Amino acid sequence: MTSVLVIGGAGYVGSHACKAFAQKGWRVTVFDDLSAGSRDAVKWGDLIVGDIADPAAVRGALSARRPDIVAHFAALTSVGDSVSDPGAYYRNNLAGTVNLLDAIAAAGPCPVIFSSTAAVYGVPEQSPIPEDHPKRPINPYGHGKLMVEQVLADFETAHGMRHVALRYFNAAGADPDGEIGETNDPATHLIPIVLHAARDPDFAFSIFGDDFDTPDGTCVRDYVHVTDLARAHVAAAEHLLAGGASMALNLGGGAGASVLEVIGAIERELGRPIPRRLGPRRAGDPPALVASAQKAREVLDWRTTYGLKDIVATAAAWERKTRGL
Repeated sequence: MTSVLVIGGAGYVGSHACKAFAQKGWRVTVFDDLSAGSRDAVKWGDLIVGDIADPAAVRGALSARRPDIVAHFAALTSVGDSVSDPGAYYRNNLAGTVNLLDAIAAAGPCPVIFSSTAAVYGVPEQSPIPEDHPKRPINPYGHGKLMVEQVLADFETAHGMRHVALRYFNAAGADPDGEIGETNDPATHLIPIVLHAARDPDFAFSIFGDDFDTPDGTCVRDYVHVTDLARAHVAAAEHLLAGGASMALNLGGGAGASVLEVIGAIERELGRPIPRRLGPRRAGDPPALVASAQKAREVLDWRTTYGLKDIVATAAAWERKTRGL
């Protein structure tokens, strides 16, 4: 039985990937400090509570499970917070990952799947964005993720540790079966924030800027369903376990939606308007990020299966189940 150690597997994307790994018949072990993830989301496999900043805890998990592959999701993820507190992001996302990779190398290297981000590109020069686009991050979150990609390349040179870095665009939606979903409180992603505004008339929902160089002035992002992201992790793991080469791959649908378009899709799903107000731009927000996922199609035979309407519908269903929308 293939064994996968999922670092950060109690979190949003990590828990969905655990379900996808388990559905393949793999033995799943979650390693998570539960600072952002939820114990309730660990439904597929065992949980080891630990912090990637603790070398002994990481070594213990690797020794106990001896995984065939490690999937690394653990990270702080707020672009805005990374601008205001870069030290926390570099300590957790960069230094924590180096600690994890040191432990994997010492245990006898196995392949690694890394959750990277479209933020490595910065403000794009072309759209959709291919993987060989210049990397010019404009916030510490993106800088840290790009640094980890370089660290992974260096660990392969030194230790033969192959990897796939999956550059997510905007993860969204919830498990179509209603078993797991996004649980951050307060919400940090657009769709859960808008759904919060829909259920709570006292919640002040702000659009951060309407003067971007986009068709309606609001930021455009490529929203990809979290279940599609989970499937990509399984495909990347199979690629590596079959001896495939290291690489970075974009994960997105290839079509963008603006903030106003997302709000409109949620209003149609709920059948009512959602109050909002206009706020200033957030530091570190590029106008548009849309993926070219051609390489993931070619290498992993992966493509998205859920569109924006499906993403919104599953997110709203999860909100109804867990918060009484």
